[in-house]
Amino acid sequence: MKKVLLTGSEGFIGSYIVKRLLDLGYEVIGIDNFSKYGKMERNHSDNPNYTLIEGDVKNFDLLYENLKFCDYFIAGAAMIGGISYFHEFAYDLLSENEKIISNSTDVAIKCFKEEKLKRVVYLSSSMVFESTSTYPSTEESLYQTPPPISSYGFQKLSVEYFARAAFEQYGLEYSIARPFNCVGIGEIKAKNKKDASENSKKLALSHVVPDFVLKTLESKDHIEILGSGNQIRHYTYGEDLAEGICLLLDHENAKNNDFNISTSTSTTVLELAEKIWKKIKPDEEFKYKNVDPFEYDVQKRIPSTSKAKNLLGFEAKTSLDEILDVVIPWIIDAKEKGLY
Repeated sequence: MKKVLLTGSEGFIGSYIVKRLLDLGYEVIGIDNFSKYGKMERNHSDNPNYTLIEGDVKNFDLLYENLKFCDYFIAGAAMIGGISYFHEFAYDLLSENEKIISNSTDVAIKCFKEEKLKRVVYLSSSMVFESTSTYPSTEESLYQTPPPISSYGFQKLSVEYFARAAFEQYGLEYSIARPFNCVGIGEIKAKNKKDASENSKKLALSHVVPDFVLKTLESKDHIEILGSGNQIRHYTYGEDLAEGICLLLDHENAKNNDFNISTSTSTTVLELAEKIWKKIKPDEEFKYKNVDPFEYDVQKRIPSTSKAKNLLGFEAKTSLDEILDVVIPWIIDAKEKGLY
């Protein structure tokens, strides 16, 4: 049985990756410090092929002792939040995430030299395209794109340079995944007081879907839309993202390559809000009010998905309606349990 180590295994995307790996027959070791959500019960928590370790991935010895017998490494741990969070805690994000990826790569190089580790999958982000004006954004266009404005986007671009540098100098195989706009179950309000401060709805929720669901539940006659509502996103189901990311572990075409992992379907923020409203309040007219946008809001995130389709045979097939039919009831239940 092949063994995979995943850092950030209890996070939003990480929990989907664990489930996918177990379904594929891998033995999985997860490391997480539970810094964002605290400890949560997952469906895979009692799986005998899953070992969860509470710890800091910046600890070289801890990471090495758990990676040295693994075939693959998915470097997924990161300090993360929403757009406002990226700027509210700009230095902390840059500093912490650089330490995480530096230590992760150092340990991976050591394990690779010992001839056990075969490949590292690095989780980058759609935010590396933050400053692009090329749509759809291809993998190749990234290198003609101005650097990201946010320290988070810049650091995720740095992650990709770590991957390529480790290969260039040491021959450590890599694959880079750029997930776009994950939607799924499992995201709750951040437990960290710094994350969930006075602006909790803006800072503690990293994703727009739970924000709109809560606004719709609490609204009497309308919901507020930050900005024009014409911002374009590619809302991708967590299970689909996990499928694409796990393909990168051993697919020959993924060797020393990078991929946008995303649905091919564009949706505006306003269209998303209306879909959510109609699923929760089908008998009420959808009304909204535009309010001031986040200063640094990205207007378009439109990836090209052709490379993943052509080289990996990967397509994110779950529609937004199907996603919302799963996610909305989960959020409502979580709210009733006091998790929001």
